[in-house]
Amino acid sequence: MKTQYLNVKEAAAYLGTTERFIRRLIAERRIAFHKLGAHVRLALGDLDAFAQAGRVEPVQVNWSAGRAVA
Repeated sequence: MKTQYLNVKEAAAYLGTTERFIRRLIAERRIAFHKLGAHVRLALGDLDAFAQAGRVEPVQVNWSAGRAVA
């Protein structure tokens, strides 16, 4: 099995965000990355895991007399 790695620009496009955001995630060590000399690479699996960790499940809202009830 071969792991695919993306550079910062490709990772930003993959997640639909900016390069600056990806670089901030790397600087804050909030996402796993690989350093190859001066080059930084991110594995697709790590990007998917980061996106999945931020997933928020929807909640069901019940309404009573025009108000949301928990």
